[in-house]
Amino acid sequence: MSLSPIIKPEELTWLNQDEEIVIVDASAGSKARYDAQHLVGALFADVNEDLANIGDFAIGGRHPLPTFEQFSNVLQKLGITKDSRVIVYDDKSGSNAAARLWWMLKSIGHKKVQVIDGGFQAAIKSGFPTSNKVEIPRTVEKYEVSSWNLPLSDINEVEKVAKTDEYIVVDVRDANRFAGLTEPIDLIAGHIPGATNIPFTENLDADGLFLSPEVLKDKYFKALNDVHAENVIVHCGSGITACHTLLAMDYAGLDIPKLYVGSWSEWSRNDKEMILKE
Repeated sequence: MSLSPIIKPEELTWLNQDEEIVIVDASAGSKARYDAQHLVGALFADVNEDLANIGDFAIGGRHPLPTFEQFSNVLQKLGITKDSRVIVYDDKSGSNAAARLWWMLKSIGHKKVQVIDGGFQAAIKSGFPTSNKVEIPRTVEKYEVSSWNLPLSDINEVEKVAKTDEYIVVDVRDANRFAGLTEPIDLIAGHIPGATNIPFTENLDADGLFLSPEVLKDKYFKALNDVHAENVIVHCGSGITACHTLLAMDYAGLDIPKLYVGSWSEWSRNDKEMILKE
């Protein structure tokens, strides 16, 4: 029986201590907070250094996927083996890098990886202990990585299919960014022509917890209008929060659609058609 991609905070205290458990804090930009307080045993994964291979933003966006060699080294650094049960969290209900690391592990075929529902704050609220100690990872052999097995899209495919009826390109950024009313990160405000806006925040309830699988399944069935997963492309600003929606869809029992990693950060830095303000 496969694990749910989401683990409830109260389940953390029931983890089988005989299992090879690795807890990872993937709170983007929060190394100082991690150093001051993290879940006991948690190791830190940096979204820029560990989960991306940052270069020219116009080629792959702000957070391109790392090379296989880079990711292999990161997994070894975190003490992760193919048998590890990896528990990931961040301080943004999984919308920071927790969902991205979940997608990356799942995409290389890792069997046991889960994201904490509600993230760091929910885990603390449930009574899971915290620490400010330096955590030492297990010494393990290199985890060989050779391919991304989950579907990916790129800027050329998105340009080709975004306006067609057979495909749906989903932008998970908030409504104001999609409409071009504000842009706090990238150089240009707006969205890809033909894209549909389904903010990732709509995957969560008022407490920052994921909606039930049944509610999420109904939501995406209606939103995607029977378009098959292989014809659905999900993106955001730089390929991080898009993974939150892919996680939600997997939690709902739906097939995982394509991830466009470059997202708006790549698209808006190239000579592509853009909707700048609605």
